[in-house]
Amino acid sequence: MKVRRLWSTCARTAWFASPEGQLLRVLCRSILLLALGVTFALPVLGSGRNTDRFSISLGAFITDRDTDSRLDSVAGQGTAIDFEKDLGLDASGTVLRLDGYYRFNRRHRIDFAVFDLSRDASATIDEQIDFGDETFGVNTTVSAEFDLLIVKAAYTWSVFDRNNGYLGLTAGLYTADTKSSLSEPTLGVAETRSITAPLPVVGLRGEYQLSQWWTLRGSAEFFAIEVDNVDGQLTDLHVGIDYRPAKRWAVGLGYNSVRIEVDSTKAAFTGSLDWAYDGALLYLKLGFGAIN
Repeated sequence: MKVRRLWSTCARTAWFASPEGQLLRVLCRSILLLALGVTFALPVLGSGRNTDRFSISLGAFITDRDTDSRLDSVAGQGTAIDFEKDLGLDASGTVLRLDGYYRFNRRHRIDFAVFDLSRDASATIDEQIDFGDETFGVNTTVSAEFDLLIVKAAYTWSVFDRNNGYLGLTAGLYTADTKSSLSEPTLGVAETRSITAPLPVVGLRGEYQLSQWWTLRGSAEFFAIEVDNVDGQLTDLHVGIDYRPAKRWAVGLGYNSVRIEVDSTKAAFTGSLDWAYDGALLYLKLGFGAIN
């Protein structure tokens, strides 16, 4: 199956890419989304897409992560920190992820996802770090914490609806509940900043039944803002393939890539936050109910 082989090739290439290979990652993701669109021009290969009204997926999300942050103070600009390289946070890991959807009818549905990418570590720093109102000196052992809870929900209206698939417009909220913290308990030095950012996103979502057992799915969601004190953008790309050996359950393999870049001069957060994650998703999918 050509689309499946293309997905596998691109995912392996992106997974092992060096930082200099970011352009290749973007190219791979673009090809995957293009492949999803092209499939709508193909003849019907299967017996029609599934008719589950409600579906829930539970899986392992194997992620690569990159977190850069700077927290300023009234005294001036803070230090740009790479949380993985400078403070020892894990650059990769596996977390539990919950996804699902509810269909009101064939053309209207709501999708959701919940997962937690929080991490913590301790490291002895080799250069001074200014983080908010606190300063951490050279050779200080710093405890770092970066909490990140992701909750996503989006409504989709199927503009094109066929027995073997759909392509729709989507709009929703991407909520990132974040907390950045640096501390040195023996010196009584600590700085914590929390942000809950419900970001409105728009984009495309689609699905195509490749055969009786195989279904290709994909989505692309975007957000951008530029006002007086906030400049930011978000890109969320997802592609997956399901194998359904029975009517009410399936197993699947997916790939999800997200990047958020924010510069802010608001009182609640003055500085910059640039974080990204991407990786493979292995899941079990269960379906309930039916629509006509």
